[in-house]
Amino acid sequence: MKIVGAIAPRRSCFAWTVTRFLLGVLLGLGPSLASAQPIEPACYENQFAFNILLENDLWGSGSDKHFTNGGRLSLLVAREPVMDAEKCPKDPSGLVATARLLADSLSWDALGFKTRQVSLIFGQNIFTPEDISRSDLILNDRPYAGWLYLGFGLIAERAGPYNPVDTYELDLGVIGPWSLAEAVQKSWHEFIDTIEPKGWDHQLSNEVGVLLNLERKWKVPLPMPGKEGLELDFLPSAGIALGNVFTYASAGGMLRLGVNLKVDYGPPRIRPGAQGSDFFKAREITGWYVFAGVEGRAVARNIFLDGNTFEHSHSVDKKYFVGDLHVGLVVVIDCFRLAFTNVFRTEEFNGQGELDEFGSVSASFAW
Repeated sequence: MKIVGAIAPRRSCFAWTVTRFLLGVLLGLGPSLASAQPIEPACYENQFAFNILLENDLWGSGSDKHFTNGGRLSLLVAREPVMDAEKCPKDPSGLVATARLLADSLSWDALGFKTRQVSLIFGQNIFTPEDISRSDLILNDRPYAGWLYLGFGLIAERAGPYNPVDTYELDLGVIGPWSLAEAVQKSWHEFIDTIEPKGWDHQLSNEVGVLLNLERKWKVPLPMPGKEGLELDFLPSAGIALGNVFTYASAGGMLRLGVNLKVDYGPPRIRPGAQGSDFFKAREITGWYVFAGVEGRAVARNIFLDGNTFEHSHSVDKKYFVGDLHVGLVVVIDCFRLAFTNVFRTEEFNGQGELDEFGSVSASFAW
């Protein structure tokens, strides 16, 4: 099996025409990009994938509390060698050449990687106590906090049984007022005319955040007797997160039932949480699946519960073991992937009282 991110343009996607025009306008590249032709398979098999991911408790519990909102944008650039440089069309915009140079600078062949994909990530997470109408410090509930970050990731398939896939991601960002979480939540609540969050004066202080994530996932086909066309597989995973934002070890698995499960390794998610894949197999196939999975984490550090690293701040006594149950649906049609996940998370700190529930919605486009 060969993992593909933004898959070979063996046939043109209608959205490609619109996309290259918009990119030409937005990036100021004018007619050069707007009129550029798709790269032929003989030149560059894979190119780009873009993901928009939103997670919010509005789609779960229906109230603002704890992990109340998360947003994540990612642009994935797949690395594949040029098979015949003389047949490559010109790249007047320079975008493909720049992306190729970035990806080719990562020489991982000696480590046994078969496919390389790099991703650029931008995200923000927002955390609040349960009662956001109170302006006083709520000692027995989690602090107000935000996390704004940029990330760089590498995805690679290793040689071995069950198609192991490694994901490496480094996130750098800020926690506290610099994260702009207060402004985002207040502006959104004003826009939808709902309750004003009044406790942001007690949020965590400004701090630079560093987070390194390492994860391996496998794909284990399972027999599906008597169900022609349907497929069943199991995706076990194990990972570790290191840094002043989170430090934990995780393990879990996902069971999937559907058509053309080779389309991806599960839907993308925001950390902490069971990770899928930013890449997906577009254009070649249409697929769908329903899934259910679990992940358990042994947590040594969670700045959003433990408080600031280098100065005193509000904090609560975290639980050292946290579990997620997630169920959902993924559909891939042509260049697009849509996914919805409903997540149930066990209590994260002493005195929380009940589990959290939130939804995750993602839209992905490959070209």
